[in-house]
Amino acid sequence: MTFLAASRFILRHPRNLVIATVGIAAALSWYILADQPEKPVITRKMHIESIPMWEGSGNNYACKPSKDFFFLDGYFAQPRDSTATRATTVSDLISFTCCTRVVVDFWSLSDLVTDEKTKNAVIIDPANPSEVLPTIKKAVDGGVKLTNIINTHHLIAEQLKSYGVPIIGGKDCTKVSKTPSHGETFTIGDNIKVKALHTPCHTQDSICYLFEDGNDRAVFTGDTLFIGGCGRFFEGTAKEMDTALNKTLAALPDETKVYPGHEYTKGNVKFAVAVSQSEPIKKLESYASSNKQTQGKFTIGDEKQHNVFMRLDDPVVQKYTGKTERVDVMSALREAKNSM
Repeated sequence: MTFLAASRFILRHPRNLVIATVGIAAALSWYILADQPEKPVITRKMHIESIPMWEGSGNNYACKPSKDFFFLDGYFAQPRDSTATRATTVSDLISFTCCTRVVVDFWSLSDLVTDEKTKNAVIIDPANPSEVLPTIKKAVDGGVKLTNIINTHHLIAEQLKSYGVPIIGGKDCTKVSKTPSHGETFTIGDNIKVKALHTPCHTQDSICYLFEDGNDRAVFTGDTLFIGGCGRFFEGTAKEMDTALNKTLAALPDETKVYPGHEYTKGNVKFAVAVSQSEPIKKLESYASSNKQTQGKFTIGDEKQHNVFMRLDDPVVQKYTGKTERVDVMSALREAKNSM
């Protein structure tokens, strides 16, 4: 059939005209879509190197101090007066005559984060310069440019005298150059976007930092969120910690990897299994028993499943505490963990 004859046939039968029109439109759509290149998926990945400090092999808060020494946030401290009570606040610690870092119960973590394109980098929580500097020097010798120190809270604020770079941190951090407001963003190099998340409780100037490089996300949580646990309420309340964990951090995408300021997982999971025997907690227990470090191995989504401090509405957790109100459950969990 010639093109002219086919056209006359279609015009004499309106139904055929509709069918032909639909067919032509479908063919054109297929041609247009097939001719378009696929949009590339952004899969960049920032480089994160964790640096253990004061490395030990034991569990967080597992040891029992002698009657003359008291334990506070990673320190043994001797009170001036032998009749003094157990230290529970930062001011208590400052009043002690002697503080010795514990190296057998846990280790702290600093993180060097580098933008692969520009080689610009920041160091997060460099609490012990003597252990951090060799890693920084090696990176700098390899072409990395250190642009900032980022501190999550003032208890670990340290300056690296070898590198006169600005300090980003909470308002109470020593020699801080800039304190970003809650939700404020800044960049590292060309690719890494950082958002400051205020999480007052452990200290009132605590800030967590969400790093995003394409689809790669990591949150550096200092002493606010640990793998399977949370920080002590030195300058805050149970309500503030509930907000920090279960509103601010829980709102992040589930795939966001968690980088805390300390490796406390063995001690945290020891407490967690006493609270609940859930499958996620058992999996965390299994991983912690066979892996020395856990930072960056678990996500915000994981923490919602195995971190009892992020499961305040869980009936099993409430039964353990004997409480039902969220703030009361949080407070009871923290008190129980403190006395473990």
